[in-house]
Amino acid sequence: MTSQRNHTPARLLIATAILGTSVALTVPAPASAAISTVYAQTRPTQARQAPIADTRMRPAQAGSIISSRRVADLTAQQVAAELQGKVESDLVRHGVTAYQVVYRTTNSAGEPTTASQFLVLPKTFGRHLPTVAWLHGTIAYRKDTASENPGSSDRLAAYLLASTGRAVSAPDYVGLGAGEGFHPYGDPRATVAATVDGLRAARAFAHRNGRELDREVQVSGFSQGGPATMLVGRALQEEGADQYFRLGALAPVAGPFHLSAFEAAAADDKIDKSGLYLAYFATAWNKTYGLYSSPSEAFRAPYDQIVEELFDGYHTTEQIAGALPPASKDLFTSDFLDRIRTPSGVLKQRLHALDTTCDWKPNVPVSLFHARGDKDVDASHSAYCAQQLKDNGADFRLTDVGDHDHNNSVEQALPRIVRFFDETADAD
Repeated sequence: MTSQRNHTPARLLIATAILGTSVALTVPAPASAAISTVYAQTRPTQARQAPIADTRMRPAQAGSIISSRRVADLTAQQVAAELQGKVESDLVRHGVTAYQVVYRTTNSAGEPTTASQFLVLPKTFGRHLPTVAWLHGTIAYRKDTASENPGSSDRLAAYLLASTGRAVSAPDYVGLGAGEGFHPYGDPRATVAATVDGLRAARAFAHRNGRELDREVQVSGFSQGGPATMLVGRALQEEGADQYFRLGALAPVAGPFHLSAFEAAAADDKIDKSGLYLAYFATAWNKTYGLYSSPSEAFRAPYDQIVEELFDGYHTTEQIAGALPPASKDLFTSDFLDRIRTPSGVLKQRLHALDTTCDWKPNVPVSLFHARGDKDVDASHSAYCAQQLKDNGADFRLTDVGDHDHNNSVEQALPRIVRFFDETADAD
């Protein structure tokens, strides 16, 4: 699982939407040099995506706080101890106070709902705080989010970023954490809404506590949070997502930026535990967009009787893995797998939106991170994103963090992200 718990087997479920020690391996090059050797996927036909974050269409109460509670209060030494052996702790400078904040937002249909976030404020004397949005990877069990689970790896990411003097808003997304409804896995509209409204709630909460958030937001995220990072960045820069916040920098990690290729690979069992990845994708997207008329159309018996219940947000990854076969060929009907391999109609349309999250020109610094040892979301996805940025004339870095697996890639990337954000701030 991309956002794993301390008791969850590593890499059980990974991000499919939109899906430590720091020895510098950054390629600060004009990134295009390394792209051609990895970028082998066909670019989607150019098509301007419809705006998903126009503030004029948002409810007036979006971002307003419903409730809050303190969930952690750590000194700098305690933060370093939490990170020890997992993420480089040399960058820790301050203690942090963390909260779960529940706020109003909208779902994939644009209807009012609630969401929660993990909000972390540094223990500094400064009134004005740099602002970071951290976007997590795939989570199937709603209580595995940073705001709910003390063992969440996303909680560690937020601690590190906040301990460097930043305010960190880490939304749980719609349908996870303490929010209402189901999680519309990777849906652009709900992803952007939960993130931007989370920032609004974070600003209001900080203001109540005598702090002010800087308007320029540095956005980063892992796996599913990679495409989410680019969606939020485009919404802030091009779509008027918020009247106050502006885009400051982008740093996605190991994102499945070519989702149609990722799902096709899962259908062909070219990814470990392909059936589990694809089952989460299929059940969530069926609720959101309608991919099949009945479970038996997509899933083989007897799994068609249980699969949707397993992905209801209340079953742990261990329970899901114990009930379903890991291979797609054993879980899905052949007809449904063919539809995934050669999508059409609504499926093709929705996949296109997530194949083009990098197909624009950010006017801020961009740093893409991936690990050459990642067998879940391989380096071709970052190269695919880099090629789209290059084609749009954007400046970016493409960084290989080393021979690490999917979950370890973010541990390696986080210290580099801090340094990149520091560098970006110093250049302003």
